[in-house]
Amino acid sequence: MSLSIDPVPLPSVGGAALPGTMAPEAPGRLGQPLDVTEAFGYLRDLGVWRDKRKAELDSLDSVALASSERDLFSRDMLVSMALWKAISDRYDLLVVTFDSGRVGPAEAARLSTLVWGRLDVAPDSAASSISPATAGALGLSLPEAARLCDAMTSSLRARLSLEPSGAEVGTRLKDVRATVERIRDQVSLLPSGVDRDTSRATLTRLEQRLVDITDRAKRGAEVGGLIAPLEFDAAATERDLLVGAGRRVDDARDVARAAQLREELVARSEAVQALVARCVGAVTPAPKMAVPDVRALGPVPTGGRDVESYLRRLDSVSRALTLVHTAYGDALAARDEIEGYTGALTAQARATGLADPDADHLRQRLESVLAVRPTDVRRARALLAAYQAYAAAWAPSVAARTAPKGAQTR
Repeated sequence: MSLSIDPVPLPSVGGAALPGTMAPEAPGRLGQPLDVTEAFGYLRDLGVWRDKRKAELDSLDSVALASSERDLFSRDMLVSMALWKAISDRYDLLVVTFDSGRVGPAEAARLSTLVWGRLDVAPDSAASSISPATAGALGLSLPEAARLCDAMTSSLRARLSLEPSGAEVGTRLKDVRATVERIRDQVSLLPSGVDRDTSRATLTRLEQRLVDITDRAKRGAEVGGLIAPLEFDAAATERDLLVGAGRRVDDARDVARAAQLREELVARSEAVQALVARCVGAVTPAPKMAVPDVRALGPVPTGGRDVESYLRRLDSVSRALTLVHTAYGDALAARDEIEGYTGALTAQARATGLADPDADHLRQRLESVLAVRPTDVRRARALLAAYQAYAAAWAPSVAARTAPKGAQTR
């Protein structure tokens, strides 16, 4: 099957705002390969949405810059543009992967990952302008990021009063009604608690305002001044819910990552404890370092900020375990190196005919020190230096051939 989604020139949209332009619904879900036909339709609609949304954002940006209160709009404009850029970049990757319909099982799975996987938005140009609340959402999937871009654009459109009135009242009310329904869907996904009750109350107020404005419009009343505030509040509510959903997803991922990391560190800690015991029993002097106890951190918390703090502490434990591992591992390696060097030096000395009572005495003393547990590494190193020097004096080729590359006798 060969489907082409090569870019088709769109008619110029000029600088006018484009009300009602909403991101298309994405097919499938994470982990489920996309059907090629559904992928074609989604990419086609997403490409159209991308171009229209860019034209509208450019128009909004021009109006915002001309406004006497442009500083009030700059942050939301930057974040909206950043979201659009991240979505556009992901769209380009989707088009390349789709490859005009040449999609096998691997490509279908990759398309699903690109659509439903994490979409990081952290532009350098906007990083300083992103509020803490919004920043928490900049790790959404592609569909979530597109909905957030829609919500922020709708909010900007209402605040800048770019929507027409009169004949367009019905269209505007229809768009608000669609926003309220999306808010309802988001509220139904909230976990039980104060936030859910508050969001339900906000949804109820938005519905009451929408019904009131609709009834007024049906009676022929002028409602232009009432629609813009409702549009703004509905868009802001949807944006906040999307931000919260993204934060909850990130929190869940962080909790899972913290639990996995804690389990790995517990295993590492037990292995390092065994290494420490082995080193203490094998060499002296041994390092004197405490092995951090991962269990002392307690269980993995469930709160967002608590999890972040817990992850930082786990990272500190990981670095401490690395230091302990390195110290005790190096101490054991030093003893093994002395023992291996002694054996190689003895073998070479015998092969070259070096037979001398003094050399034999040094070798025997060195082997007896190495045979004791824990081994006194300082004595062993001193005896090895004497044995090496004696062998070098009587048979220089022996020490030269047996010395490990880069080794230094201390």
